[in-house]
Amino acid sequence: MSQDLAATSGVTEVEERSPSLLSRLLAETFGTFLLTLVIVGVLVYSPLNTVGGLGVALGGGFAYIAGAAAVGRVSGAHFNPAISLGAWLSGRISVSNMFSYWGAQLVGAILAAAVLFATVPQPLLALLGKENTSDAFDSAVNGFSQHSPLYLQTQGQAQFDWLPALLVEVIISAILVGVYLGVHDRRSKIGYAPVAVGSAIAALTLVSWFVTNTGMNPARSTAAALFANNWGGDGSGRQLWLFWLAPLVGAALAALFYRAFASVEPEELELDEEDDEDDEPAEPVTAQSAPVAESTDESPEKTAEAEPAATPEKKADDKA
Repeated sequence: MSQDLAATSGVTEVEERSPSLLSRLLAETFGTFLLTLVIVGVLVYSPLNTVGGLGVALGGGFAYIAGAAAVGRVSGAHFNPAISLGAWLSGRISVSNMFSYWGAQLVGAILAAAVLFATVPQPLLALLGKENTSDAFDSAVNGFSQHSPLYLQTQGQAQFDWLPALLVEVIISAILVGVYLGVHDRRSKIGYAPVAVGSAIAALTLVSWFVTNTGMNPARSTAAALFANNWGGDGSGRQLWLFWLAPLVGAALAALFYRAFASVEPEELELDEEDDEDDEPAEPVTAQSAPVAESTDESPEKTAEAEPAATPEKKADDKA
């Protein structure tokens, strides 16, 4: 009975440690939904508040921490195609799982944007001078040049062209993925990994908000662009390519850099320790084995000596 219970508990532990692919995809959908809902929601309603880039940064950071704390043990809390690419290149997930994660992340982000799109009050659009709901999403779309927040803040006197925007997006994406890979390393004993990644999101948002409205996440960028109105010749929707290319390039650079400069893999360390342990006790074991053999050899002799001594006593008793 106890063996059955032990076997059952062992199966339960294995199942908890290895969630099914469906569970992981649902976790990624939920986490990306939460992250996109907060970031895009703050940007859509930005005309009604004065939080600006600080609100987006804190909202994105807190949303990631909450989502990672809730479902991070299931999927690893990527919530971003760039992080999934970095995880694959660093050997932590398979390529098929990476593409599955991408699909789940896109679904979660698009659902979040759809919820926001469907719940914007129509009278509010008139008060904000917007013709339709899609116009309200223009402030949430990532862009450069005339669609850079700097262009709007300076009334067209300054802007970030595509090359500076590309460089900034590559750098911040590489830093984000590098932080994620570092704090989620099996050798790391950090117990606050979601806080570290969420803090990185907040800090990097503050740096890049004026440049591109902070992309760093192709799923979030795609969701905002799909519901916006700017898909014309010079629209921000036509600039979506940069917010896929830059985060993925940054993720690849971070993963390759991490693999090149990380220390020895844990398996190699364990093998080296086992080899050292096997080599050290080899001589003591051989030395201890000799006395054991001698003791076993002496025991038959002692028994043989004891038996002849008992035989004359029996014969003397018989004569008597």
